Amino acid sequence: MAVNRGSMDVLDKKLNEAYAGRVVRKDLLHRIKKGTNVPSFVLEFLLSKYCASDDPDEIQAGIEAVLETLQKNYVRPDEANKAQSMVQQQGKHKYIDKVHVTYTEREKRHWAEMENFNSRRIAIPEKVYKDNDRLLEGGIWAEVTVGHNDVDDDDYAFYIEDLRPIQLSRFDYDGFLAGRKRFTRDEWIDVLIRSIGLEASKMDFRLKLHFLARLFSFVESNYNFIELGPRGTGKSYVFSEFSPYSTLVSGGQASTATLFYNNARRKVGLVGFWDTVAFDEVGGIRIKDQNTIDILKDYMANGRFSRGTTVIANASLAFVGNIDHSIEQLVNSTQFDLFISLDECFDFAVTDRFHTFMPGWEMPKNSSHLLTNNYGFITDYLAEAFHHLSKQNRYEYVNKACRFGKALQGRDEVAIKKTLCALVKLLHPVEEPTPTELDEYMAYVVEGRRRVKEQMNKRKPDDEFAMINLSYFNSKGEEVIVYCPESRSAKATQTPLRRVLPGGSIPASPAKSEASKQPETPSLFEEALAKPPSSPIAKEPELSAPLQLKEKHFKIYYGDKGHTYDSIFGDYLQGVKVITVEDPLHSLSAPGL
Repeated sequence: MAVNRGSMDVLDKKLNEAYAGRVVRKDLLHRIKKGTNVPSFVLEFLLSKYCASDDPDEIQAGIEAVLETLQKNYVRPDEANKAQSMVQQQGKHKYIDKVHVTYTEREKRHWAEMENFNSRRIAIPEKVYKDNDRLLEGGIWAEVTVGHNDVDDDDYAFYIEDLRPIQLSRFDYDGFLAGRKRFTRDEWIDVLIRSIGLEASKMDFRLKLHFLARLFSFVESNYNFIELGPRGTGKSYVFSEFSPYSTLVSGGQASTATLFYNNARRKVGLVGFWDTVAFDEVGGIRIKDQNTIDILKDYMANGRFSRGTTVIANASLAFVGNIDHSIEQLVNSTQFDLFISLDECFDFAVTDRFHTFMPGWEMPKNSSHLLTNNYGFITDYLAEAFHHLSKQNRYEYVNKACRFGKALQGRDEVAIKKTLCALVKLLHPVEEPTPTELDEYMAYVVEGRRRVKEQMNKRKPDDEFAMINLSYFNSKGEEVIVYCPESRSAKATQTPLRRVLPGGSIPASPAKSEASKQPETPSLFEEALAKPPSSPIAKEPELSAPLQLKEKHFKIYYGDKGHTYDSIFGDYLQGVKVITVEDPLHSLSAPGL
C-alpha cells in the first residue's frame, strides 16, 4: 500500500507498518458513504482497490473509479428488473451483490440467490461454492458475473459465470495477533475506535468503552446485549454496516421460524447462520406466541433450544431501541423504569438474561465532528478478526484473576464474566491486562449488569432482585460496590417501595441491609463521572415513621404515577373545614370542606 507518511500521525504510521494493506483512510469512506446505500465493508473493499495512496490526485481519481464501479455494477433493490433485463440484452454483466447458495433436496442440486438482483434460481458451478463455503452459510458479498441462459428447455434464466468474493477469502489470525503486540492498550483502543470511523481523541475513556461495548456480541458467542437511548446515536449502525457476520432485523420479524427453526422447511433460522442477530427498534417487538418466547428464553440462557429437534447455535443477540423519556425522571419515578419502552413479552425471565445494559443516553448524537480523518482497519478485516476471537475462550483467565462480592447471584456472575471476557478479547487478544486495567474493566462490566438488575428490582413487588449492590475486589483486595451514575442518588431506584398485603408489614429490603454492611467505596468511573441529578429528589414519606403533622414539600415529576390526594393530604384532613390552595398566579379558598 503506497502511502505518504508525512500526512499521517504517529498512530497512523504504526498501524500501516504493523498491518500493511489491511487499513484504509476512513475519511474517504465518509465522502462516498453519504451518497450511497452500500455496506461499509463493500465500499472499503473498493477503496482499498482504487485509493491505496495518499496522493490527492490519485485519491480523487480512485474515488471517481469507485463511484463509476458502483454506478455500473451495484444492484439497487428497486432496479432488479432493469438489472435482469441488462443481462438478457448483453448476454452477461458483472454486479456487486450478496449471494446465497442453497441445496434443493427434491431436485438434488444447488441454486444461487442474489438478493438485490432478486433472483432465487440461478445456476452455479460446483467449484464456486466448494471454494467458498460461506456461500452455503449465510451468503457473502461478491463481484458476480451473471450470464443469461438462452436454452429454452432449461428451467432457469441466469447462471453465474464467475464469482470473486469481496470479503476476505483467507485470514491470517496469527498475523493479527502479532501486530497487536506492537501497540499499547490505549493505542489499541484508539485503533478500534478509528476503525469504527470515529476519532478517539475527541472522547474520554468511558465513552470509548461504550463504543466498544457495541462490539461485545461480535467477539463473545451467545452474548445478550441491550442498548436503549435517544434517536440518532448510531445504535444500529454497527450491526448493519460493520460486519458481514451480523444481521439486523426489525422487531416485526421476531418469529420462531425466522429466528430459530422452520418446521415446515426443516431449516435452522438466523441464529444458525450469523455471529450476531440484532433487533432494531426493540420497543416495537410484539411476540404473542408463547412458544416463541419460551424458545427465546432457552436460547438466551443456554445457546440451545428444542423444536422437534435440538438445535445448538452460537449467535449472540443484540437489542437496540429508543427511550422517549427523561432518564432523570425515570430513575426517580416510583412506578416506571428504564425498560419502559419494552413490550410485556420482555418479562423477568427474558430481561434477567441480558448480560449488560449499555446506557445509550450517554452516547453523542451522530455528527461529522466525531468522524475521523485517520486510518483504521478495513472493516472486513476487523470483522474476520472478531469472528476468530469469538472462538477464543478467556473464561479460565477471568475465573482466576477476578473475585466478586456475595451480592452476585448465578446469572449475575455469568453475565459479568461473559462481558469481561468480551472486553478482554477486544483489548488483550494476546497478553493479559495489568491489575490496574483489570480494575477498570471490572468496574465497567459490573455496572452494566447492575443496570439490568435495578430495573427488575423496581418492577418486582417482592425482594427477588433486591441484591443490587454488586461488587468486585480490586487489585488491592478492597471490595468495591459499583453504582450506575444515572441512578446512584435516586431513592426510587435504590430502595423502591414494595407492595404489601392488607394488614402486612414491609420487610427490610436486602438491598438496604446489604448497603449497610458493605463499604461504599466509589469505583474508578464513579469518582470521575458520576453525575447526581441536578434537581433534588422527591422525598417519599417513611412508612414506618410516626405521624408528624408539619409542613412538607413534594416534587412530582412529569409522568409519575401513584400519587393521590389521600397519600399527600390525607393525614392533614382530620377535622379540617377550610383548604387554601396557592399557586404563583392566585390563591382561592374553598370553605365548607
